[in-house]
Amino acid sequence: MEPEKQPIVQSSHACKISVMAVKDALYVLSGKWKLPLILTLSEGPQRFNEIQRTLGDITPKILSKELRELEMNEFVTRRVYPTTPVTVTYELTPYSRSLDKVLDELRNWGLQHRERIMKK
Repeated sequence: MEPEKQPIVQSSHACKISVMAVKDALYVLSGKWKLPLILTLSEGPQRFNEIQRTLGDITPKILSKELRELEMNEFVTRRVYPTTPVTVTYELTPYSRSLDKVLDELRNWGLQHRERIMKK
């Protein structure tokens, strides 16, 4: 049995600010693939096909779109190497590490939730 939590009491203004902050975070990280993509790249720089293999059923079009959006929001760096054929790798930026605590908590919650559902 979980301990009872005290309700969070906020003023209307503080609540609006909190809602705006969560909406901003969800705008940047929303979708089925952004967080799994960040977790995949946490293993180190990877090429497009490596990322696609790790994620499984993501299409090249969607992967390309998600990588561009993460790059635009400064979570991912795209590096092009002058080889033949051209080699392109993607890696997380230092800024992406600001999500480490969030991802750890989300992962822990997901594991607890899965365990809870599997018990039923």
